[in-house]
Amino acid sequence: MNYIGDVIKYGDNVDTDVIIPARYLNTSDHAELAKHCMEDLDKTFVSRVKKGDIMVGGFNFGCGSSREHAPIAIKASGISCVVAKSFARIFYRNAINIGLPIVECPECVDETNEGDRLEIDLEKGEIINHTSGKKYKTNAFPDFIQEIIRAGGLIQYIRNRK
Repeated sequence: MNYIGDVIKYGDNVDTDVIIPARYLNTSDHAELAKHCMEDLDKTFVSRVKKGDIMVGGFNFGCGSSREHAPIAIKASGISCVVAKSFARIFYRNAINIGLPIVECPECVDETNEGDRLEIDLEKGEIINHTSGKKYKTNAFPDFIQEIIRAGGLIQYIRNRK
């Protein structure tokens, strides 16, 4: 599975409250959540994100509450993959469960700029920055996680196996 997109970059400790503010947690409508993704951190996000873009963050991405609304909002906004130095554990699990690919690669984060074009290969565990020409190695996802992501999330993965 390959993902190619332009980078939208944030820093360390991006918490679930800025990914999707609590005032919008009264809906589970993915499109509605996408309209408010990142609005308390970056008012321009929803107007500039394009389908397939890649979000890049620092340490402890997705910290805070355990709401699965956060990765849903990111995925529904058009982001195809998130690369960070590290992820909060519950965010990592929620992202995989809803079929949002996430990759840890501190070196890539440090050397990637807003607007760079990245290609991420989950099977090889490789990231290519087409803007700088640099390549990075990361852990490849196990087959079963790749299957969950390909299915669009854990629920659909389970449905497909029946």
